[in-house]
Amino acid sequence: MQLIIYRLVYPILWFISKLPWRLFYAFSTTVFFLTYYIFRYRRKTVTENLTLVFPQKSIQEISSIRKDFYKHMCDMFLEMIKSISISNEEMKERFKVTNLNTLNELEAKGESIMVFMAHYASYEWANVVDIQTNIQAVGIYKPLANKYFDRLVRRIRARFGSRVIPTKNAMEEITKDKNRDGVRMYGLAADQSPKIYKATYWTDFMGVKVPTFLGAEVLAKRLGIKVFYLKVEKVKRGYYEATFVPIADDPNTCEEYAIVKNYLRILEKQIKNKPQYYLWTHKRWKHRNAISEAPEGATID
Repeated sequence: MQLIIYRLVYPILWFISKLPWRLFYAFSTTVFFLTYYIFRYRRKTVTENLTLVFPQKSIQEISSIRKDFYKHMCDMFLEMIKSISISNEEMKERFKVTNLNTLNELEAKGESIMVFMAHYASYEWANVVDIQTNIQAVGIYKPLANKYFDRLVRRIRARFGSRVIPTKNAMEEITKDKNRDGVRMYGLAADQSPKIYKATYWTDFMGVKVPTFLGAEVLAKRLGIKVFYLKVEKVKRGYYEATFVPIADDPNTCEEYAIVKNYLRILEKQIKNKPQYYLWTHKRWKHRNAISEAPEGATID
């Protein structure tokens, strides 16, 4: 069944990816209309999330942010499809790194890094960094349920030189990398909600106490490598800029949870500045009232 679904859907995705940009974004506008007004995809969740973290905003302001978010979300997910056939030259034109000199210096020193990422702006196009530097990008991700679409995602990322590792194999694979030649940057989105039975650390995010992933901080400390946040900003429709923002030069000298908290503060500032570019469909705050269900020994900050 998975193969049948893939064979039916893939030609459609390929056709969409080949559309000229003007038609491509006209199609995205149509998808927005259907998603927002007809299917009302997760509108309740988005409204609840926005109302929760922006209690001072009026109903009109929440509605405006919500609508702009859906427009961006449709663009972003279709841009992921565009990655099937987009050229390296187009990618570099549309997703620019503002401080490549930082990566060049790290490469010259032979230093690998841990990169915190977030579901903000264009996180899927971030793999274009790989074609702008000789540092190997390694994405840590959760595989898709459909193995054929999962294979497609891995193939798309491999087009630009990136390598992907399933979350469950991350520590094993990264440990092996220590004995291999080359400089790497390990990218990991750290702004989702962990399962409640794994929620060992709770802290404020957008003014709400929630459990937080610690995997990237743990990996950085075990490897003893510098930590950055990839701050992606949307310049205009179809164009993005990314900056590597330093978080920790020596993670092992940082207090416990300090790296994660610094990351969250930077992300919060981004979200408050332009909230329409955050992925509000995620149920990031679903465990906010479940501190009593946290595992024994969990830290509540």
